[in-house]
Amino acid sequence: MKRLKEIVPADRLSAVSEYYFSRKLKEVARLNAEGRDIVSLGIGGPDLPPPPVAIETAIDCLRRDDTHGYQMTVGTPALRRAFAEWYGRVYGIEDLDPDTQILPLIGSKEGVLNVSLAFLNPGDGVLVPDPGYPTYTSASRIAGAEVFHYSLKPENGWYPDFDELEKFPLERIKLMWINYPHMPTGTPASMEVFQKIVDFARRNGIVVVNDNPYSLILNREPKSILKAEGAEEVCIEFNSLSKCLNMAGWRVGMLISNPTFTQWVLKVKSNIDSGQPRAIMEGAVAALKAPQEWYDSLNAVYESRKKIARQIMEALGCTCSDNQQGLFLWGRIPEEAESAEKFADRILYDARVFITPGFIFGNAGERYIRISLCAPEAKLTEALNRIKTTFAVR
Repeated sequence: MKRLKEIVPADRLSAVSEYYFSRKLKEVARLNAEGRDIVSLGIGGPDLPPPPVAIETAIDCLRRDDTHGYQMTVGTPALRRAFAEWYGRVYGIEDLDPDTQILPLIGSKEGVLNVSLAFLNPGDGVLVPDPGYPTYTSASRIAGAEVFHYSLKPENGWYPDFDELEKFPLERIKLMWINYPHMPTGTPASMEVFQKIVDFARRNGIVVVNDNPYSLILNREPKSILKAEGAEEVCIEFNSLSKCLNMAGWRVGMLISNPTFTQWVLKVKSNIDSGQPRAIMEGAVAALKAPQEWYDSLNAVYESRKKIARQIMEALGCTCSDNQQGLFLWGRIPEEAESAEKFADRILYDARVFITPGFIFGNAGERYIRISLCAPEAKLTEALNRIKTTFAVR
């Protein structure tokens, strides 16, 4: 019998690995199956429901006979208009054209890859924050680009060091990822910093993407980079209903940019997916009309949870800043701790609490951990009691 030719994966797989949470949650599931009863404070997936009107609208849509076919990749006109109106009301950007400047996404994570494929050729350079969302790096590598990590440091407020940025091979850089309010550090957005980033990008012909899903969480002054002067020339912004409207599983996001950039991304996206379900889109339209009271009520819950998360940090001997926004608390581990990964594993196995070690977000996260606020107060309190018993830190 003739020997079969060896089958191997694409070369690009050598540059990426299984997503940390995909791998670690299997371990947590195994521990739970063994009866360990792990309290999970790792994932930033909201545990509360979306506005009731979103659910009711989606259910009504599902009952209709005419809503189960393929949908357009660009989404319904009603969804794009709702996004535009939301941006006008929340961010003060009132002149967006819903037909040419807004593209619905099946969550922002999908958008990260589609933008990378639309703008990057193999060998192009990409600026990625360290610490930062790991998907920026993996998507860049899948696209065949070279990743240049720029440092975000606590002594600089976790904002870019513009002197450092000027030292990169800027003639090769095509794309720059930013994310304010920042995940994982919780650093608030700053219009002053946004303007510096836009000016830097315009000088060097770089496209900047601001990933902006956390701006309504523990924050009464949401900001958009699109408000910066000249942003329309070089900027793309992502936003999402996953965090601020508790719709993570619905996979509803958006890309906002100039008509040219939006059309380039659509060329990629339209060859990859066939749009979102009609019921999801109609539910999203209803959710986007939620009043300010909705966000105030949600943030009151997160404020209470954040207080307990801070107590957990103190019980672990960690330190953290007071001005953090978003769904997490970011803290520096004690100096005597060997590493964030081993520190987090000790908490997992000894206290039966899963938290995220900061190393997964880059080298700058090596001495940090991240606690999710996406758990009921009872679970957070249970985690606190377990950690106090195990670590006995005062």
